[in-house]
Amino acid sequence: MKDYTQSTQRSIWQTLFMLILVASISGCSSLWPFGKDDEEKESEIAANESAASLYASAQTALVKREVGVAVEKYQLLESRYPFGRYAQQGLLELTYAYHLNNKSDQALATINRFIQLNPQHPSIDYAYYMKGLVTFDKGKSLIHSVLKRDPSNNDPTFLRESFDVFKLLIEKYPDSEYADDAKQRMIYQRNELAEYELKVAKFYMQRGAYVASANRAKYIMENYHGAEIMPEAVYMLEQAYLALDLNDLAYDTHRVYAQNYQTGKDGVIDEKFAEKNRSCAENLWGKALEKLRLRTYYCN
Repeated sequence: MKDYTQSTQRSIWQTLFMLILVASISGCSSLWPFGKDDEEKESEIAANESAASLYASAQTALVKREVGVAVEKYQLLESRYPFGRYAQQGLLELTYAYHLNNKSDQALATINRFIQLNPQHPSIDYAYYMKGLVTFDKGKSLIHSVLKRDPSNNDPTFLRESFDVFKLLIEKYPDSEYADDAKQRMIYQRNELAEYELKVAKFYMQRGAYVASANRAKYIMENYHGAEIMPEAVYMLEQAYLALDLNDLAYDTHRVYAQNYQTGKDGVIDEKFAEKNRSCAENLWGKALEKLRLRTYYCN
């Protein structure tokens, strides 16, 4: 006589084993002892959250300066609910989170996406303001967190782009609450950009490239009105004209300097910049060779 109890138990265990095997293949981790890792579980739980709940948890993490967690939450919010108001606001805050984490490329990509998708958003002025901040900081490196930064010594590309973004903000949204701060930042950027151009003009002057030096000085005068180094730029232009034997232009520039920046007596130009701005080609023969572009006299 067969023992049906033992056979039934064996059948139950076989069936249970097959169910576990099928469940593991189909991805049902609740039946398989070696389930998905914590990240996958967390993602599945987050997928069931509402947009409001996801946004709130992301914002809480950002306030607590848990930037990595906040970024993950905002990214998940955008992927799950890309067209909602929470996703729109989330893009702005995701930009700020990237900015806090020194990820300028991601921050710029995010804020540019927001501006493109939401040109009429009530916070569009803030978007341009953040873009200006992020663009300026894009020129930083790790060493700038330790040593004082002098933007005029670096490539001015990002400084100029940031200046243009703040200018656009002020022109399009003059009544924005961020307009005044943008103006102050533009004054700083204007001075730094003008100083960079002056350093280039000095470089050309010291090597006898007088035309190039004059062009840089004129560029400062035409584009950076009110810059702190404007007296030096005007003086540099006069010296370049004198070196090129353009005496009439040099005299006109002299008058501009004397009327606006003169500190000496009887209309004499203050020559405090003369020594460091003087060309290294000091004799007539050297200057003639440099004008013909046959030789350049470099300073030591």
